[in-house]
Amino acid sequence: MACAGWTGLLPLSVCLLLTCGFAEAGKLLVVPMDGSHWFTMRSVVEKLILRGHEVVVVMPEVSWQLGRSLNCTVKTYSTSYTLEDQDREFMAFAQAQWKAPLRSAFSLLTSSSNGIFDLFFSNCRSLFKDKKLVEYLKESSFDAVFLDPFDGCGLILAKYLSLPSVVFARGTFCHYLEEGAQCPAPLSYIPRGLLGFSDAMTFKERVWNHITHLEEHLFCPYFLKNVLEIASEILQTSVTAYDLYSHTSIWLLRTDFVLDYPKPVMPNMVFIGGINCHRGKPVPMEFEAYINASGEHGIVVFSLGSMVAEIPEKKAMAIADALGKIPQTVLWRYTGTPPSNLANNTILVKWLPQNDLLGHPMTRAFITHAGSHGIYEGICNGVPMVMMPLFGDQMDNAKRMETKGAGVTLNVLEMTSEDLENALKAVINDKSYKENIMHLSSLHKDRPVEPLDLAVFWVEFVMRHKGAPHLRPAAHDLTWYQYHSLDVIGFLLAIVLTVAFIAFKCCAYGYRKCFGKKGRVKKAHKSKTH
Repeated sequence: MACAGWTGLLPLSVCLLLTCGFAEAGKLLVVPMDGSHWFTMRSVVEKLILRGHEVVVVMPEVSWQLGRSLNCTVKTYSTSYTLEDQDREFMAFAQAQWKAPLRSAFSLLTSSSNGIFDLFFSNCRSLFKDKKLVEYLKESSFDAVFLDPFDGCGLILAKYLSLPSVVFARGTFCHYLEEGAQCPAPLSYIPRGLLGFSDAMTFKERVWNHITHLEEHLFCPYFLKNVLEIASEILQTSVTAYDLYSHTSIWLLRTDFVLDYPKPVMPNMVFIGGINCHRGKPVPMEFEAYINASGEHGIVVFSLGSMVAEIPEKKAMAIADALGKIPQTVLWRYTGTPPSNLANNTILVKWLPQNDLLGHPMTRAFITHAGSHGIYEGICNGVPMVMMPLFGDQMDNAKRMETKGAGVTLNVLEMTSEDLENALKAVINDKSYKENIMHLSSLHKDRPVEPLDLAVFWVEFVMRHKGAPHLRPAAHDLTWYQYHSLDVIGFLLAIVLTVAFIAFKCCAYGYRKCFGKKGRVKKAHKSKTH
């Protein structure tokens, strides 16, 4: 019996070894973006390292999160700014969102608080000033570049080294995702970014959607002016944003159609929404004590993300007042000055295990800024949300969740203490919010492949095959008038007009032949009788 058992287990063991074994090792260049963008990208990089690939991460010396405890080669380059400069500019940007959030490409261009973008956009010039590092990258024979497109440097480096690239992002500035992938995006039902519209737009919203699209085409090249100038210097030719984005082999997009609205996609667009979700662990003793003390009412988790450190005093006091009017215990991640009216049921912490707390059965609601990481953790754990979007994709994320009945969105500029109180009571007491978010959670988890495994597969795919040219549409080779078939329409219209003109001339000629002579004869006869 023992021998038979071992004989049966042998093929299974061999299969498992083949399945779990390392892929053929390759060499990957990683160009990440600092801040929250790095959190999920790092998980992909770490898994690629575990699978035996040689990974080289290129990053600036000045950063918040990059390069911590990575088990791979890390190459740094000096920057023209310090960490204090970066902190100051980001703080100015974050504070400005509490007064006038960015809602369009024009406001993005003209805002006085967008100095943080200038710092990030200068990274590539600093990288290419390091001749030793550039020479190392040229001689390293990488198989592909895995990059975040935010500061443009990864896109420039991939084109400079003539390497296939895999982009890892929630989206891109302006219209460059659709343009770079040549993906149709009908304005009749696909809202532009930053607007916070649903896919069922009113006539007025559709008009504004078209105006915003035109605005993007007019102003976004100016917003990316520094990036394009640097790219042109490095590549020694005139470079457009399309030139950079269209070089992408695979787009790994941190969204899916549980969050997003249905829309056309291209074959090189892969959706990995929820890649940051993982099974919750038991919460630390400190937080377990807070939960136990909350009794039957449970807890509310409150976090505006890792990048928002402080809230204006009046707004913080309004929030604290609302939190004090609900029976639940509120765990608020906040590192700013504590509001003077903080209630007994509200506990301020500098850090909290957000995913683990959201997975706890006593969690009743989640107050979030609607960043994609927090939104997906809310979806994965089935917790209804009160959303206070501030900037970037947060307005759009919040609108999508509100449209699906999984939360309530508040305008941070206009909301009052009463608004927040009512929103919390609604998502906690109205069972429909819990039912809707649980339905979304069920849909999201019903998938054949985990997002992390899917992301790793496509990075390795591009490394193995030196790109994915078979997924590149012929639309990239067409002019704008060929893409919209204006030449064909013009040709067919010319034929129709020519045929119509000839037919008209023939009819006119026939009419003159048949009736013109009779008319002249009659006139001549009348003149003779007179």
